Amino acid sequence: MFQLPKIIQGGMGVGVSNWRLAQAVSRLGQLGVVSGTALDQVLVRRLADGDEGGHMRRGFDAFPFPEMAKRIWTEYFQAGGKPSGTAYPTTPMHQRNDSRKLIELLMVSNFVEIFLAREGHLNKVGVNFLEKVQLPHLASIYGAMLAGVGYVLMGAGIPLHIPGVLDDFAAGKPAEYKLAVTGAPSDADTMMRFDPQEYAEGPLPQLERPKFLAIVSSNTLASTMLRRASGHVDGFIIESPTAGGHNAPPRGKGALDSTGQPVYGERDRVDLAELRKLGVPFWMAGGYGSAEKLSEALAEGAAGVQVGTAFAFSEESGLRHDLKKMLVSQAAQGSSKVFTDPVASPTGFPFKVAQLPGTYSEAGVAAARTRVCDLGYLREAYWTEDGKIAYRCAAEPESSFVAKGGKIEETVGRKCLCNALLANIGHPQTRADGVAEPPLVTVGDDVNRVAAFLDPGAESYRAADVVNALVRKPV
Repeated sequence: MFQLPKIIQGGMGVGVSNWRLAQAVSRLGQLGVVSGTALDQVLVRRLADGDEGGHMRRGFDAFPFPEMAKRIWTEYFQAGGKPSGTAYPTTPMHQRNDSRKLIELLMVSNFVEIFLAREGHLNKVGVNFLEKVQLPHLASIYGAMLAGVGYVLMGAGIPLHIPGVLDDFAAGKPAEYKLAVTGAPSDADTMMRFDPQEYAEGPLPQLERPKFLAIVSSNTLASTMLRRASGHVDGFIIESPTAGGHNAPPRGKGALDSTGQPVYGERDRVDLAELRKLGVPFWMAGGYGSAEKLSEALAEGAAGVQVGTAFAFSEESGLRHDLKKMLVSQAAQGSSKVFTDPVASPTGFPFKVAQLPGTYSEAGVAAARTRVCDLGYLREAYWTEDGKIAYRCAAEPESSFVAKGGKIEETVGRKCLCNALLANIGHPQTRADGVAEPPLVTVGDDVNRVAAFLDPGAESYRAADVVNALVRKPV
């Protein structure tokens, strides 16, 4: 009988929850999860750096459509790595109707990450996507399913259409996904479509339908998913406002406390008694990174917990070593500080930001950065006066955003998360003036508790230390 995991490792950032971390957690019988956000850019930059260790090559060799894999490899691999201080290759930003090359890049990159995470064991591996990052969904999900992904997790929005996409791909059929377009008429065609047969090099492989877990913050959203989703919802991750990354906005009217952070209240708390009545498994997230909190969640009827921050600073995560070292050192002193920034993310969702010197969280660093939008994962699709779909981002140059119908006040405080999150994992873009993009680290409010996973005198810990501490097993 299939056993649900007690611990789900969070799908964090861009490349923080990488294949190494997911593999380490899944090997231990829990659910390792890779972040599916911007995996195409992560792959391009790994290849441009020369594929250290040859890991990407193994994934490419296993890809079921070899001619497609060959095209991607030939385009982006640089033997020995690009010269230090030079820019990474660029790709066009995603649109409703992507080019074949971009779609192939999405398929291959998601396949490779899942393949490597599954390598060497037989346990399930998951992938986490953001509902807000809609444009890459279809090709990304298909690539992950080609690699045998066991779970698809999605939050940062209401992912009503994803279960049906999983059903269609498992049945070998094309899938559709409705793109959210601001200002579009009700009869406008905003559908995105993906037909696997157009990309296959022979008969389509038979795919297994992964389980789908929706990441929600309220009973209302959970009930809505069960009523209106396009297919079966296998469970929920109930994420509180203390979790890292994007948080659901408070259900109040935008009140901020004296420090400028959103105020959450009773309306933002989940009624677990009502949740249990839904009859589907759920996991608690946001401040649940301890054995005591796991026990508490199980006692409340949860299948387990999702833990992010503790794994983000483990040796296997993709976060840059210097950033890990700085944050773990601060945690050991109990001095790490996290700010829930109500405006940093172009999505409009609050975003947790670690306060670290030399990063984008410093006002001086943010002010010195030239505003540019060249990756575009968090762009908003909108309907133009001449009846077309166009794209804008509140973190792009102010004049460009306003020219596209955006309001100037929506640009204040916005930060380019796309470039910053790639900088977090050691792949910062280098600009024409030689300046590299600054990092911006997101963590949960319980960041100081990661010190509990350190052995006396140690400066780092492994994913296994986290798992063992949560389930109270000897290291």
